[in-house]
Amino acid sequence: MNPKAEIIAIGDELLIGHTLDSNSKWLAEMLAGIGVEVVRMSIIPDQIDAIIRALRESSKRASLITVTGGLGPTLDDLTKQAFKDYFKVELKTDETVLNDIKGFFTKRDLEMISSNERQADVPANCRVIRNSQGTAPGMWFDEDDIVYISMPGVPFEMKPMFEESVLQKIIERFDTRKIHHRKVQTAGIAESFLAESLSEFEDKLPDTIRLAYLPRLGQVTIRLTATENDGTDVISLLETQVEKLRNIIPEHIFGFGDDSLEKVIGDMLREKNLTLSTAESCTGGFISHLITSIPGSSDYYSGSIISYKDTVKINQLGVKSETLNAHGEVSEETVVEMAQGAMSSLHSDFSIAVSGIAGPGGEQPGKPVGTVWIAIGAKNKIHAELHHFNLNRTQNIELTAVTALNMLRAVLLHL
Repeated sequence: MNPKAEIIAIGDELLIGHTLDSNSKWLAEMLAGIGVEVVRMSIIPDQIDAIIRALRESSKRASLITVTGGLGPTLDDLTKQAFKDYFKVELKTDETVLNDIKGFFTKRDLEMISSNERQADVPANCRVIRNSQGTAPGMWFDEDDIVYISMPGVPFEMKPMFEESVLQKIIERFDTRKIHHRKVQTAGIAESFLAESLSEFEDKLPDTIRLAYLPRLGQVTIRLTATENDGTDVISLLETQVEKLRNIIPEHIFGFGDDSLEKVIGDMLREKNLTLSTAESCTGGFISHLITSIPGSSDYYSGSIISYKDTVKINQLGVKSETLNAHGEVSEETVVEMAQGAMSSLHSDFSIAVSGIAGPGGEQPGKPVGTVWIAIGAKNKIHAELHHFNLNRTQNIELTAVTALNMLRAVLLHL
């Protein structure tokens, strides 16, 4: 039977907002993937009493408890001491861990001090989980039919530890039924309209499949979930439903799994042997950032001109001063000339141009904050659209970028 789990994150830096607790989100996703239901997530301070209290309370609700943080060499790392007191055991030196720590420092030609050696001291009743990326070992406790797992709080240490050692141990210990997900990535349609388009599809879904909408700016992920059962081919069942979605909303689906718009567009440009440039005003280079976040983007991306000031639009992109005087920088006429100028200056087959009012100031008569013009340039045609996003500055910038990329995708689809 699949267990219920709680996730505990330890760290004063998390409670004061200095550090984002990304570990808990990641662990919840990993546990969900093997059929483990997470019933609670909590953040607690670096205090022994608080850690012990959290463990006691969690043990009443869950049979699997994961703890991250508090395993470093400094005095505020108190997780091992808390587990020692919680289980009423002594600390012992684990020679395997000690040798791992010594090897870590020797390999890097670093001096090892006593506080590092103390990291090899662990509660006597734990099974050590070796750390391939650092010096703090993880700990596995199996007491009174409850499994407690303690891992470092540093993500680049915790994640490999979980994937390489912990995940399989959980599967074996609890004999979990694997959960399968299929994610369909959509853009250009709001969650409410998407749900309305898929109402009949939802009504006809098999009872063994659950559907969830996961919205974010300009995009919605449709997630289909099924749990393995004896004699049921849930993978084929999921693929059948994905194929139905392809037929119902083909114009809005841009990818599957963890595909991103920028990756999908890059693949399309590379496949067609085409190049792209950008001319950005209100987004200040954010579109360029998304495009170049994909490895190999130099195959198809020529570059960007960030024309925040009108003088740059005129001198670098060739926008006419008459156009700016007559229509303003946030206008169809201006973004069309920006798109033309980007293709000409950066020698690309296609271009994206954006100009808008991200806010919070800058509102103009008839052009409130969130007004954005986007143009997609091609050699023989430029398509421009007006959008009103009406969000905060960061959201307006991000939504402009997503909308622009999706507009380019639509153009490339019809080549």
